Amino acid sequence: MSGTPEGPVHTQLSAAREHAPPVTERDHDHPVDEEHHAVDRCATELRDYRAAFRAAQLAMAVVDQDGLVVSANDALGILFGTEAGALREQAAADLVDLASDGRTWHAYREVLRGRRSRFRCTRRLKHPDGRSLWAEVTVSPVPDSRRVLLAIADISDRRELQARLRHLQMHDPVTRLPNRTLFFERLSAALETAAQDDETPESGSYESYGHGGTGRIGLCYLDLDGFKAVNDTLGHRVGDRLLAAVAARLTECADSDGYTRSGGHLVARLGGDEFAILVEESTGTEQLADLAQSVLCALQQPFDLAGQRLSVSASIGVVERGARGTTATGLMQAADTTLYWAKADGKARWTLFDPERNAHRMTRQALSSTLRPAVERGEFALEYQPLVGMADGAVRGVEALVRWNHPQFGTLAPNRFVGIAEEDGSIVELGRWVLRTACRQARQWQQDHPHRRPLFVSVNVAVRQVWDSDLVADVAGILAETGLPPHLLQLELTESAVMGSAGRPLQALQALSDMGVQIAIDDFGTGYSNLAYLSRLPVSVLKLDGSFVRGFQDEAHANPADELIVEALVQLAHRLGLTVTAECVETSGQATRLRRIGCDTGQGWLYSRAVTPDRIAELLGAHRCPSEATGADLPLRADGMEPPPAGGTSGRGRWSSGVRLRTTEGVPD
Repeated sequence: MSGTPEGPVHTQLSAAREHAPPVTERDHDHPVDEEHHAVDRCATELRDYRAAFRAAQLAMAVVDQDGLVVSANDALGILFGTEAGALREQAAADLVDLASDGRTWHAYREVLRGRRSRFRCTRRLKHPDGRSLWAEVTVSPVPDSRRVLLAIADISDRRELQARLRHLQMHDPVTRLPNRTLFFERLSAALETAAQDDETPESGSYESYGHGGTGRIGLCYLDLDGFKAVNDTLGHRVGDRLLAAVAARLTECADSDGYTRSGGHLVARLGGDEFAILVEESTGTEQLADLAQSVLCALQQPFDLAGQRLSVSASIGVVERGARGTTATGLMQAADTTLYWAKADGKARWTLFDPERNAHRMTRQALSSTLRPAVERGEFALEYQPLVGMADGAVRGVEALVRWNHPQFGTLAPNRFVGIAEEDGSIVELGRWVLRTACRQARQWQQDHPHRRPLFVSVNVAVRQVWDSDLVADVAGILAETGLPPHLLQLELTESAVMGSAGRPLQALQALSDMGVQIAIDDFGTGYSNLAYLSRLPVSVLKLDGSFVRGFQDEAHANPADELIVEALVQLAHRLGLTVTAECVETSGQATRLRRIGCDTGQGWLYSRAVTPDRIAELLGAHRCPSEATGADLPLRADGMEPPPAGGTSGRGRWSSGVRLRTTEGVPD
């Protein structure tokens, strides 16, 4: 039927006719009326839609395929300070700045071409009254049309609320400084930016960076010294005021240090009494050192808070390096390590990160992680250094010295790992292994040479072995297991450990002495030297520290005071029924003077350095060590080693200062 309207209404009416019952004369005019009613309804709906479009509070515009505004509602006109009709034929992208970046522009064009169903972005627009507002722009296709609908919602209130919430989330409520979360966010961004600028000139000069960044970054990581005492004595309220005052001084120091391309330095509170100053685009370690020094000086001034005058100090770890290859985690680890160094070095100071010192720490950590399994894997070995009678040169005993045959670092002397073993508690297991191995070896020598006077074996004992294990039970069990007589075992503890003994350690020493085990005080003369303890402790041997013996080396210009001190100590020990062993005997002149003074035994490179068990077995076939007068080579010197010259390194290594091992027998560290 020609002249009939096309579209959805015509289609619906045609379908209705096909399924309707036959038309009678009475019903002949009814289909025409229904068509008119349908058309009227569509027109009414269209008018309603247009009215709703114009009256809507949401700013909207219909945009054609070319991106031009076909129609706009009044809300959009108000948003841009003009009549809605004036927006027709304008480019929608220019109205809301959609062409400002390539990604947004591409997404917008894809919606116009019908290749994308929806697009949304956020834009900051300028209001006619001069204020800025945040708008959420949505572009979506109009159904059954080739046009799109542009909708703009004012989200300024939402953005402001989000900004306030973010500020609360990213700032410390006590000091108003950025917190740890914001600090790491800024640090990561700074590293990324600085790495892009890292085209550093040769020789470390920064003069060419007038138009760009230095490609470097710096960090001062500080901790207040003794802040806990303020909280404990004056309360957390005063402590919080002190933190706020410290934050103000740190901010002042950071501001006075100058500004970079990215603005001022970031001062943040990382938690507790820890603060950080982030220096973006730093110019070298000198800048960070000056900043750290200014912080120390600022914090040294007293704080007047609520009628209280408080003084605090800070320890500061300083790190400055190129940004390329640096991560936020790595930088903070370095800063934390350096802060620890500053506290260990005495507090109230700044310390600069030292790669070599850090490498030593990393090695120490690697040793710590493998120390316990090393005992089970059998990576440790013992060497023995003879203890020689000063009067006749006969070997009376040996001291057991431990070595670690590390698969990665080679042979390690005790000073490289015993301190670690004390810290993590593995010294107990290691010490038990040393004691068992030494006693078993001493018993083996006794059985292999039944006609020789048996050698006693001296084993160093850590104080932690006394506290963390039942030392008496361990010794008794090992002696029973190996068959070594108790009098052939000597246990060495340092003077600093023994002199303060009370309670459990003293009871353990007394029980061991009652068992028949000999107790020796190692490094005597370097610790407390409280002579009153000697009459009460179950001690049988004093081992004079090598520092006394070294005073005898210069025979041409001998110091009479050294000889008088040693002579007095020897006489005191003999009056108390104790024997005396001199450590670090290196020359025949030293041996002669010590023998004249009355020392009972000597130990050092003059006689032998620490050797393997089979070398001690060879020695047992001889009557004495090499003659001090002739230096003749007996079996002990089968390696051809000569005694070291005067002033050389003494041949002794030991555990000292309560679980601290050290070696001086020339074994490489």
